[in-house]
Amino acid sequence: MLGRRILLGTALSLAHASAALAEIDSGRAAEFIRRFGQELVSAIDSNEPVAQRRDKVTSILRRMVDVEGAGRFILGRWWRQASPTEQQEYLRLFDATLTRNLSARFGEYRGVRFSIDRAPQRSEDGVLVNTVVMRPNAAPLSLDWRVSEVGGQQKVVDLIAEGTSLRLTQRSEYSSVIQSHGGQVAALLAAMRNHLQELAARDRGS
Repeated sequence: MLGRRILLGTALSLAHASAALAEIDSGRAAEFIRRFGQELVSAIDSNEPVAQRRDKVTSILRRMVDVEGAGRFILGRWWRQASPTEQQEYLRLFDATLTRNLSARFGEYRGVRFSIDRAPQRSEDGVLVNTVVMRPNAAPLSLDWRVSEVGGQQKVVDLIAEGTSLRLTQRSEYSSVIQSHGGQVAALLAAMRNHLQELAARDRGS
């Protein structure tokens, strides 16, 4: 009887997952990434001061990226071990880090252009939209954007650069910091604060 219940529950879960996946339209996902990319490029290429460009990029990222979901995924099992205060501080720092890391490299991204390379591909948790990024004085870069439905809206949940998932790479790096400090999430928060201070100091010196 228990075995039948498990099989039935599994079947219902799979059916629910398939239905959710069917709601994600590949064409809409591709258009979503095209619009997202154009907005980012426009903000980065602007002649406005860095602070204003950063504000625009922050607004775009918060609308188009599942920042909280990506942050929680990256923290992984350590999320449950963090206190509520540490969880909120981590999400605040993660949001700031995402924007600051991008704005710190505005100069490298000027003149960047990208195009949809091939038809989007469905994955187990969304749609992969492949793009080719053309960079001045650099080789083209292949980027896959994983788009999923979050709260009824399309959101970017991961970026795969040349076959490497950025959220998985970041998850490994964050976990390594915590493990090397006796499983203390506070150590990661301190490292993130230091990183943000270094980026802010670089901005002041530029």
